[in-house]
Amino acid sequence: MSGLNVSVGYFLVAFALSQVAHPLLNSLNLGNFHNELLASFLLVACWLELQILVELGAWAGGFGLDVSLTLLFLILVIQGLSGRGASGNPSITMQSFLLSKISFLTAFGSMIAHFVGAMFAKLLAKYYWSLELIDMHMFHNMMAQECSPTLRVSVLQGAFTEGICMLILHLLAMRTEELSALLRATIFAATNTLLTCMGDYTLGLFNPVLAFALTFHCAGYSFLEYVTVYWLGPTAGMIVAVFFHHGHIPLLSHKNWLFSQKSRYRIPKQKNLPILKRALFKGEVQTF
Repeated sequence: MSGLNVSVGYFLVAFALSQVAHPLLNSLNLGNFHNELLASFLLVACWLELQILVELGAWAGGFGLDVSLTLLFLILVIQGLSGRGASGNPSITMQSFLLSKISFLTAFGSMIAHFVGAMFAKLLAKYYWSLELIDMHMFHNMMAQECSPTLRVSVLQGAFTEGICMLILHLLAMRTEELSALLRATIFAATNTLLTCMGDYTLGLFNPVLAFALTFHCAGYSFLEYVTVYWLGPTAGMIVAVFFHHGHIPLLSHKNWLFSQKSRYRIPKQKNLPILKRALFKGEVQTF
């Protein structure tokens, strides 16, 4: 289990760096930019190590997929509780924009922060792997130039898989907004882990920046094909989720296309209004 201890130590280092950097970046008055940057940094940094555990853990580390999924669940819970409202996910940021909760500039700045955080996460991972503290890191460095893509099906099937999973996650996120932070993070992490386990065709990343950091550099598919699966697919799922939950896209229209909004109070018909006026004049109708 020494290999697993080294990986857990890496997760702790990534978490500690994100917490230490927060007050430093907060002093720069960057708004929510630094929160999204650190949330993306922590998520991508942990997923980079998790990918090694998934691919090499069975034969180089002696532990199975259940260990990786357990670690993923714990990481998602910790990231959800320590993110200070930040998601580290461009799809969730775009959802907030479509719901008119944030401005275009805020959304754009958050997405830039996601990619900057992912860049720093890759620098941390590469440095940690270069130490070759365990065999898995040594094997990964040897095979780094010949990585295999996480997409194991056709582009359309992959985009459909990512889109359906994101549809479920976004509907869940909107339905649990009123719950406590701990309960919401736990439910979201459990669902995300379950979908990741089921989404073996695409590795179940459900995050455009995460996919960009983990798999876009691998040969086998073009950049446009990766964009279709890991960017357009999740974005389409998010838009459909917003439409299903609200009946419309708040940023574009306030008309509800799915749910009828009937008033609970019956408005008197026009022809009965004179009778109602005479009754009020004669005092036959008691008013308060």
